[in-house]
Amino acid sequence: ISGNRDRDNMLHLHHSWTPNIDRLAEDGVKLTQHISAASLCTPSRAAFLTGRYPVRSGMVSSIGYRVLQWTGASGGLPTNETTFAKILKEKGYATGLIGKWHLGLNCESASDHCHHPLHHGFDHFYGMPFSLMGDCAHWELSEKRVNLEQKLNFLFQVLALVALTLVAGKLTHLIPVSWTPVIWSALWAVLLLAGSYFVGALIVHADCLLMRNHTITEQPMRFQKTTPLILQEVASFLKRNKHGPFLLFVSFLHVHIPLITMENFLGKSLHGLYGDNVEEMDWMVGQILDTLDMEGLTNSTLIYFTSDHGGSLENQLGRTQYGGWNGIYKGGKGMGGWEGGIRVPGIFRWPGVLPAGQVIGEPTSLMDVFPTVVQLAGGEVPQDRVIDGQDLLPLLLGTAQHSDHEFLMHYCEGFLHAARWHQRDKGTTWKVHFVTPVFQPEGAGACYGRKVCPCFGEKVLHHDPPLLFDLSRDPSETHVLTPASEPVFYQVMERVQRAVREHQRTLSPVPLQLDRLGNIWRPWLQPCCGPFPLCWCLREDGPQ
Repeated sequence: ISGNRDRDNMLHLHHSWTPNIDRLAEDGVKLTQHISAASLCTPSRAAFLTGRYPVRSGMVSSIGYRVLQWTGASGGLPTNETTFAKILKEKGYATGLIGKWHLGLNCESASDHCHHPLHHGFDHFYGMPFSLMGDCAHWELSEKRVNLEQKLNFLFQVLALVALTLVAGKLTHLIPVSWTPVIWSALWAVLLLAGSYFVGALIVHADCLLMRNHTITEQPMRFQKTTPLILQEVASFLKRNKHGPFLLFVSFLHVHIPLITMENFLGKSLHGLYGDNVEEMDWMVGQILDTLDMEGLTNSTLIYFTSDHGGSLENQLGRTQYGGWNGIYKGGKGMGGWEGGIRVPGIFRWPGVLPAGQVIGEPTSLMDVFPTVVQLAGGEVPQDRVIDGQDLLPLLLGTAQHSDHEFLMHYCEGFLHAARWHQRDKGTTWKVHFVTPVFQPEGAGACYGRKVCPCFGEKVLHHDPPLLFDLSRDPSETHVLTPASEPVFYQVMERVQRAVREHQRTLSPVPLQLDRLGNIWRPWLQPCCGPFPLCWCLREDGPQ
């Protein structure tokens, strides 16, 4: 029923050559106010699959751990959450996930796979249980490696200084000490130095791996082979399942640092390595569309194309931008409220069913995919929990003029940063910001010098009164409305704050999967295809 093309950080790249994505938009329905439920991948993907704000499932943090940090962590999408894949599988659909997961793997042992895609409704998985990272290619733009190297080097210097001081004191008889603490401090110093040297390689082996179902096939990954392997896997799944109903979620590793790109696409784009990577992903979209054509599936397949969040402005080295750009929209990846972090592409194509070339500006959400595909498949939306998504089909078909979303909440971790109100009778979309990040340096449009903007603490501003924007007239969020400039200022504020209170009454306390205890590396949870810590294997030798 659906071939979902989800990928990180590709938002409003008007100048990249993307003929296949353009063809999808021309032949389908384009959503221009399509909103992700979070501005980073782990919580956004959890919301997409469950149709629920990530704060409901606990796929958020309260301490700054914005996404899952390790493959060998215990946090992940809870087993009591229901994905649309699970419901479609129960309705007889073949369900597959190819590409990135990043919603957890293990709970208590390295093989329990409690958070694995196959435990969440998919009956086939091929891809990364974690996420592609700069550390996978030893990039200067590093998520963990550089920080860990610095910490280990600092501890080495401290212990080395202690050891030297003890040796000097011992030899000069100024410190009455035995040789035992000298030897132990020197030994620990050597181990820390070795750790700082090898930590980069350990991260690559720990996190940058491919799995087929429950079996590791490559550890670490061979990046120049990954794109052909993924395309081969997509074609194989479609050919195996073309005679019955299927759901295929293709979750691209593309347009995310380290921007791994095949040699035949390097240097093609006018927009550097990022543009090269976008064009390779567009080519992959074309290959998948061609496979659907060849297998006679085009007219019977609903295709959905989106991103889990906006471009990462802080992924920058010198004057070179590696994280994309967000066009007219303010902010980017990691910013809970600003449009640049959460307004994403949305395309639906179903030839002969959905009107080609239609553009819809109504507020819609990635969470809407859940009730839409469940009802298309003849399933029932769960009644034992709050589902925040709305069925999109009437809007896509043109039988409804307005989105069923009157309000959408915009979270940063577990903190509500903003809310939007679609005032249907006036044709207006209001946006209220309660909290915004402090951009650095002053006057910049992002938190440069950090990996991502924070959600709380000294580097955010709490607004009283909140900031108000009219997105219908000001989608760039540049003109703050005040009681003096907007006659209905107080009425809008009162209505939005009432909606926030009503929303908050529907929340229940749940364990936070991304907080420290669930988001630290645990050696006994580390997937390893050799004797730990020598995790290395190549069990499939894919396309040449």
